[in-house]
Amino acid sequence: MVTGLRALRAGDVVRFVSPASTPDRVAVARSVAHLESLGLTVEVAPHAFDSYGYLAGTDRDRLSDFNDALRDPRVRAIITTRGGKGAYRIADGLDFEAAASDPKLVIGFSEITILHMALLRHCGLAAVHGACWDAATFGEASAQSFERAVFTSSTVEVHSNPDDPTSALTTRGIASGTLIGGNLDSIATAAGWTLPSFDGAILLVEGVNQRLGHIDRQLTMLANAGHLDGLRGVAVGQFTNCEPDSETTGTWTAIDVLRDRLGRLGVPVLGGLPCGHGQGPIAVPIGTAATIDTDRGVLTVESAVTS
Repeated sequence: MVTGLRALRAGDVVRFVSPASTPDRVAVARSVAHLESLGLTVEVAPHAFDSYGYLAGTDRDRLSDFNDALRDPRVRAIITTRGGKGAYRIADGLDFEAAASDPKLVIGFSEITILHMALLRHCGLAAVHGACWDAATFGEASAQSFERAVFTSSTVEVHSNPDDPTSALTTRGIASGTLIGGNLDSIATAAGWTLPSFDGAILLVEGVNQRLGHIDRQLTMLANAGHLDGLRGVAVGQFTNCEPDSETTGTWTAIDVLRDRLGRLGVPVLGGLPCGHGQGPIAVPIGTAATIDTDRGVLTVESAVTS
């Protein structure tokens, strides 16, 4: 893990960038106001609201905005405006030397997972799987988790929600390792070219808008290609809008597919974690030491930053 990544404090400059799809201006304005209320100085990258097909501008412009933020010594955190599609098109062009020499938080989730994976692989940069959630829109727990992850060096505890369908995947056991992962689709997209090693890791997975075959293919490919070798445990977040479609036969759900694929790994699994695209998401560090305790139903993660 890259050292020197410090917690944000009042007066720090943070910059919004759009490495994937075009964000909603109203949503970004709300996030800017929220961060300013927390004492931060907020900038928005020049191409943040560009539109090029389903992308927030051309690959060149999106990459330029991201690398400019990595290279700017004033910027202490890079906050992605949204996920969507397209971050995979620029992940190999990130300025990893700049990221290693002047470490700063990269905050995002969903499609942004592939950037987190690239930064972990090439320079060991920890990050935050989450977003700039305000209490009025996303709930107090989500807002507090974001602030705790970026402003403090406190250890993060994420408790399994027994009402979440993925809680049914929980097995028995305790496992410790580096927490790596995030969005399953992005993890699978990174395989073979910008995915870090999962040897000795706890794999975090969450998904959205995936059909059963997509989940099956992704996990099967990751396992058969050897990417899951040495895994110590799995932390399962929210799988939102992943129901079978009208052409899917049989009685299986996404939970059945996950149980079938993850069960073959022979490691402890903790499900029901509020991480992802569902209600009340919790921000968690990525790339730091973590433990899953299935008896307690808790994922414990060390902070990505120092005070």
